[in-house]
Amino acid sequence: MFKLFIIFISILFNTNNQTSVCKNDVDNKSDEIASFTNAEKLYTTMNLKNRISFDAFLYAFNGFSKIDNKSKEILTLIDFTKPSTEERLFVLDLKDEKVLYSSVVSHGRNSGENYATSFSNQLGSYKSSLGFYLTENTYQGKNGYSLILEGLEKNINDKAKDRAIVMHGAPYANPSVAKKGGRLGRSLGCPALPQNMTYPIIDAIKNGSVVFIYAENKEYLEKSSFIS
Repeated sequence: MFKLFIIFISILFNTNNQTSVCKNDVDNKSDEIASFTNAEKLYTTMNLKNRISFDAFLYAFNGFSKIDNKSKEILTLIDFTKPSTEERLFVLDLKDEKVLYSSVVSHGRNSGENYATSFSNQLGSYKSSLGFYLTENTYQGKNGYSLILEGLEKNINDKAKDRAIVMHGAPYANPSVAKKGGRLGRSLGCPALPQNMTYPIIDAIKNGSVVFIYAENKEYLEKSSFIS
């Protein structure tokens, strides 16, 4: 009788456990569908179709949703699938559902020529780092008005502060440079802005908003816990 009781309890436990696993799978799937639906709705409402790829926006939106310690409903998306000659930085107000700013932006000198194709988290690499960041405070440095970025992804961009990766303005990031040379000038790894866009963009996103730097990079897409 005792053995039968043990068998019954074992079957009941396994059944409940399987039910729990199935329920978790269903809940996770429901969350994914809800996230996709919300992202699709925003993408349409904000008229992003001809400006930002939906894949880039979906990854950005999903990661943004997982970051709890942000203090603003503002998401800055930098899409490195685009060349430096095109606008590829977008400041998105997700609360009011509008694009605040769009701009060209420079990548690291060792990340590529007109396109950024190679990325690193290492000191001295002079490459851009992909992934999610939180903005912090501003300061006046050698590149003028600058914004500190905290890299949130371990072994992907968490050395941003050690590398002095900040957002700042630079003369080599002005569109006139691209018209003359076929590409923007490049930074030491920082997302550098045209000088006339530095103050408005930095002031809009400073102190606790999310920045996402994206590329169709297989290693990053498989490694990031924010978008997996």
